[in-house]
Amino acid sequence: MLKYDNGSRFARTMNSFWLALAASASLVTSGLGANPFITSIYTADPSAHVWADGRLYVYPSRDMDPPRGCDLMDCYHVFSTDDMVNWRDEGEILRASEVPWGRKEGGFMWAPDCAFKNGTYYYYFPHPSGTKWNDTWKIGVATSKNPASDFKVQGYIEGLGGFAMIDPCVFVDDDGQAYIYFGGGGHCAGGKLKSNMTAADGSVQPMTGLEDFHEATWVFKRKGIYYLAYADNHPGNNRMRYATSSAPLGPWMYKGIYLEPTGCDTTHGSVVEYKGQWYQFYHDKSLSGQGNLRSICVDKLFFNDDGTIRTVIQTKKGVPAVGPAPNPPMTKYPAANAAAGGGAVIADDNAAEGGKNAGNLHLADSYVEFSDVNGGKKGGRNTVTIHYATPEKAKLRLSVNGVDYSFVNTLPTGAWNDYAGQSQLTVPLQPGKTNVIRLTGGHGGVNVDYITVSPLP
Repeated sequence: MLKYDNGSRFARTMNSFWLALAASASLVTSGLGANPFITSIYTADPSAHVWADGRLYVYPSRDMDPPRGCDLMDCYHVFSTDDMVNWRDEGEILRASEVPWGRKEGGFMWAPDCAFKNGTYYYYFPHPSGTKWNDTWKIGVATSKNPASDFKVQGYIEGLGGFAMIDPCVFVDDDGQAYIYFGGGGHCAGGKLKSNMTAADGSVQPMTGLEDFHEATWVFKRKGIYYLAYADNHPGNNRMRYATSSAPLGPWMYKGIYLEPTGCDTTHGSVVEYKGQWYQFYHDKSLSGQGNLRSICVDKLFFNDDGTIRTVIQTKKGVPAVGPAPNPPMTKYPAANAAAGGGAVIADDNAAEGGKNAGNLHLADSYVEFSDVNGGKKGGRNTVTIHYATPEKAKLRLSVNGVDYSFVNTLPTGAWNDYAGQSQLTVPLQPGKTNVIRLTGGHGGVNVDYITVSPLP
């Protein structure tokens, strides 16, 4: 197997947390998910919805790596599943540079939400319109006929104003009336949306009856009861509280805390029912140990007979599968057939594909490059999955046709020749066998066996 000399760092025993995390990640093949369930990139503020196609979609914000506070959050990805265990990265749907009225410096793409009405998906996102970001928040709207692609910015919601226009939540009631909620810093407001879903219908009003509100409003309905969940002001470790009402705009009756601290400075979540089970989505910092590099998680949520919510039990094993595992078409590109440079080498090993792998990717300028990657007849969104081995936490920089896309995290698999690791990112490819995919190292050691490329439906 490929190893490299880096002193005692690779000789010492790994941190027990990462050993446990690697073990939990292997549970995916046994019908259980793992928390966090998205590990390739850092994500936060998950907004979960089930649409008519039968899939569950999660619309999170994205923590950019390397981080710098919260201002570098600059784009949005979407993830979906039909079994709660195998998650598909749908790719990036929007970034700050695509917002015509947005802050010229970019960044500050905070917690979003999505709604569906009359054949159109409406994507709501907070973003400042000026350099003085804290004074110029607006709630933007992008629309598409698809739940996870082709979104175009239409503008921002007219008729809204007031303090802290962040964390939008849009709830569409059974009668088709849509409501918008937002707020931070102790202020929560809500009101009706017009039928076009892009303008306020009348004035917004304070949501009364909430105890210790901070931010992260989420509204849902169950058995005729409206629920408003939110993050509180618990110092350095927010919790999720909730209130109920018989009407979508309250008044609300405070009920208590149902999600204890997740180990993160902030908390933000959503509640959704899927295939007969209710779920709580949230984020923590267990992958990075940093509050500005967060990762999204999911656990089961249960109600008492009187409609109150039981305390959510946070787990590392995640939730069980609720359907068969997908089997998407894919093309393999072995590292044995790739080019390497910057000190990286293609060497003999017991890797699955070709008996060779790409190693020495710990070096600062090291890379492995896959040429003639097929983007299909039309090109478009394709999921690139990296199959690897590493006994430590590391990351690789993914670029496609010379365009830098992201760091992709790799998690410990247990040994340098244990090629159980998989990390993926969805990126656009050109038509035909014209694409070049490069993985650049220099951020921890990892041996790459092969990559697969799968076109999205």
